[in-house]
Amino acid sequence: MGAPLLAGVDEAGRGPLAGPVVAAAVMLDPERPIAGLRDSKKLSPQRRTQLAVLIRERAIAFGLGVATPLEIDTLNILQATLLAMRRALQALAVRPTHIIIDGNKAPHLTDLFADCQIETLVRGDDLVPAISAASILAKTWRDARMAEFDLQYPGFGLGQHQGYPTAAHLAALARLGPSPIHRRSFAPVRSLLPHDSELRTPPPAH
Repeated sequence: MGAPLLAGVDEAGRGPLAGPVVAAAVMLDPERPIAGLRDSKKLSPQRRTQLAVLIRERAIAFGLGVATPLEIDTLNILQATLLAMRRALQALAVRPTHIIIDGNKAPHLTDLFADCQIETLVRGDDLVPAISAASILAKTWRDARMAEFDLQYPGFGLGQHQGYPTAAHLAALARLGPSPIHRRSFAPVRSLLPHDSELRTPPPAH
């Protein structure tokens, strides 16, 4: 029996009012360690970018999973996050034998990974390097996507706040109304919709 193949899983983007929720799964190579891995929220954007390059170069495998604003509105943010995590694990080119997921909830995985040890760990992004790496990949990928959305839907400042409910974002939302990537099930967005518009779902963002 060889050493267990560990995959760490984390997400980015549960709290924003706009854009997708993104998950990453990372299997680090013990022979190619990466110094400085920690919770992505505790790193500067520049350091996150530097580490993301190293993770992609040195990891045994990594996968990304996305749940769109439409899926968030349809399923709720928790279920959409778990769906993104499942998709990230499905995207791995190497099959893990052990999966650790940040937080206290795991997606349904027994149909895909019945022979894997699956566990959750609160604050795992600061305790398990593979989860730290996953948090970094998810955060940097999502930030880059939000910068693209900023060009597509100007005026909201999506590239600056990544869709989080800052004062500037809320002011722009009140002024411009929701864009197609705003999460209509989130209260600050829903309050700006006409009463009949909740029946009309936006197209999914890709």
